[in-house]
Amino acid sequence: MREPGLKVIHVQEVDYRSTCTTLARCLTQVRDWSDANPGHLPVTVQIEPKDDPIPDPGLGFVLPLPWTGDAFADLEAEIATVFPPERVLTPSEVRGRHATLADAVRAGDWPRLDRVRGQVMFVLDDSGAERDAYRAQVPDLADRTIFVDVPETDPDAAVMVINDPIGSGDRIRALVEEGFVVRTRADADTVQARTGDTTRREAALASGAQFVTTDYVWPDERFGTGYVVDLPGDDPARCNPVNAPRYCARADLRG
Repeated sequence: MREPGLKVIHVQEVDYRSTCTTLARCLTQVRDWSDANPGHLPVTVQIEPKDDPIPDPGLGFVLPLPWTGDAFADLEAEIATVFPPERVLTPSEVRGRHATLADAVRAGDWPRLDRVRGQVMFVLDDSGAERDAYRAQVPDLADRTIFVDVPETDPDAAVMVINDPIGSGDRIRALVEEGFVVRTRADADTVQARTGDTTRREAALASGAQFVTTDYVWPDERFGTGYVVDLPGDDPARCNPVNAPRYCARADLRG
């Protein structure tokens, strides 16, 4: 924790025992796995910048450094030290010759799967001040490494974080049909794992969201419910239930 560089922590002072304490170490693990599995499906790395202080109970809790433009410059620099440009799918690459990134997305001009095998893409999980600080630091989309979460009316719209697949299921489906990439959550705050309720999980999988995150890729035996989130079959991906072309086959998604 005393080493230079951005840290990967769930909650500072409270839940800080990450499997890799620095971002550089985490990204290096991803790169090493990628090197060992050439031709893999593209990997999305979600960056959630955190700088909220934790109420100090008198134990001398530290105040986190704010996510300023300089911090985002450091973030992009750390990514570049691990992944060369040809290994990263950037917003500019998706935009191509279109006037805006959103135009490219609505035209269905995401790169074909074969072009992005072995690559990673970075998404900023913030729709407030931190996102705005990043956009101010890197105002030209051509220079950005990271996709930002903005409304579909924004010219930089491409990837969105919509965490409630039940209340926002129709919106997720509509965005996916329009060409956008959406991340949603199958569970939150251990609720589903404790109760065994799969309603949210099934809504997430049916919504068409391309990324469904979970805290339970394996069941937590302490809860005894067997709650787990996985795709049917043994493949790491599936044809999207909302917008996959008719010729999509699961065999095409292996690698």
